[in-house]
Amino acid sequence: MAGSPHKLFYKGKENDFVLFIDDPELLSKYRKDIDTKGSSTIPIIDLVSIFKVFVNRQKGVDGILDEASKLDLLNDFGSSNIDLVIKIILEKGDDKSGAHAIGDTTASTNDSKGARDSGN
Repeated sequence: MAGSPHKLFYKGKENDFVLFIDDPELLSKYRKDIDTKGSSTIPIIDLVSIFKVFVNRQKGVDGILDEASKLDLLNDFGSSNIDLVIKIILEKGDDKSGAHAIGDTTASTNDSKGARDSGN
């Protein structure tokens, strides 16, 4: 299992959604295990880090994430059923493991140059 959660990104019609998963290898097994009825023997609770779907109103995978409202889910997925929405994102979402997870901070890597190179 990975040390920090991975972001699973799903581009909706109106919003961009993020789901946090613990183990991308288990996600791969889950996707291979899905049958014709859309079911898997791997429980979704074993895949997700936090049983919540997040929305980024700024678009994309990075930025400030808010918990998706039932209206957000209904507008993009046609259902506000969190289990159904999580299954859709697990099946169709893109693993953005290089993106920052919850609690990650980013330090500037260009502090030594200061404003002198910016033309100001």
